[in-house]
Amino acid sequence: MNNPVLLKEFPNSKDLLDKLYQNGITKAYREGDIILDENASIRSIPIVMKGMIKVMRTEEDGREILLYYIKAGESCIMSFLGGMHKEKSIVKAEVEEDAEILFLPVDKVSLFIKEYPEWLDYIFRLYHKRFEELLDIINAIAFKKVDERLLNLLYKKSSNLSSKTIIITHEQLANELGTARVVVSRLLKQLEDSGKLKLGRNKITLSEN
Repeated sequence: MNNPVLLKEFPNSKDLLDKLYQNGITKAYREGDIILDENASIRSIPIVMKGMIKVMRTEEDGREILLYYIKAGESCIMSFLGGMHKEKSIVKAEVEEDAEILFLPVDKVSLFIKEYPEWLDYIFRLYHKRFEELLDIINAIAFKKVDERLLNLLYKKSSNLSSKTIIITHEQLANELGTARVVVSRLLKQLEDSGKLKLGRNKITLSEN
């Protein structure tokens, strides 16, 4: 089994790749599937082979907010840390785009850290990337208006999907931004009136400019 995504991540580590395939279990998921819920035990670490996952955090009042996306070749650093310390999950991972995921048992994660420097480097690179993304989230919540955050989220989704058209509901956008649906609907209408996008039934098309 030679997944080009993992070959790109570990180009000089055939032995590590073989161990990942030998010890991991690959499963396929559809958009909207939940692969990890909050307060769930973490028994394995997901490595995305194909597709994309979004990681969310739920507040006490039930509102959710998007933390980051996990793309092909990446894993969830929250799962790494929680699994290694035998803690419950503090996030929810939902499939954003039909995905194929390799699940690696937690005990193998720790073992590979000792055996393969390239595996440890992989974890550090992920940690650095997620740390920067979470700083961006904090900065956006603290200093940016909701309309800016909404437009930035749409651009990010467009880039991830390589498409100007995004299939999504106002409710879903509100959840990812941690705000109310009526707020998102009002802001989307304003953005449409300004020519930045066009609204359709459960879809949004960004303008070319």
